[in-house]
Amino acid sequence: MMIVQSLMGEFEHEVQNTRKLLSAIPDSALGYKPADISWTMGQLASHVAEVYNWYEGTFHQDVFDMAAYRYDKGDISKAGNILKKFEENVEAARSALERATDESMFKEWKMVMGGTEPVFPVMPRVQVVRGFLFNHLYHHRGELVVYLRASGNIPPGLYGPTAEESMAMAQ
Repeated sequence: MMIVQSLMGEFEHEVQNTRKLLSAIPDSALGYKPADISWTMGQLASHVAEVYNWYEGTFHQDVFDMAAYRYDKGDISKAGNILKKFEENVEAARSALERATDESMFKEWKMVMGGTEPVFPVMPRVQVVRGFLFNHLYHHRGELVVYLRASGNIPPGLYGPTAEESMAMAQ
């Protein structure tokens, strides 16, 4: 189970970073958005929490129908509610990942939107896990770091010290 074991190691490490990031969001910043077209910080944080809700369908279904997908994000007017939803979704995601097999990582997977035509090219599940689950999450976490800093808040260091921490150490 080398593939699943490797994915689990990364999953557990990155759950800690995601938790740190979501925990740094104050309620006062949830309405912040950098542009009219952008999501609010609360919506973006809720989406980050939601990505963990996609693990079951990604790891254990060969076809994920986004048109049939339903998700109750709950009350996102409080950062603590988003963090609680994140923790619930992480438990379900961990369970889905623990039940996966290396053999299943090579099965073809596709996403549809109510029909049979794939939304993006059909690919091996392991490629979907890397792109749709992991890299997608990292992309949105990067946005949250920018949102935090732009709204006057200090993001936590995820892969070492932040600029603020580095400046303080240099003094």
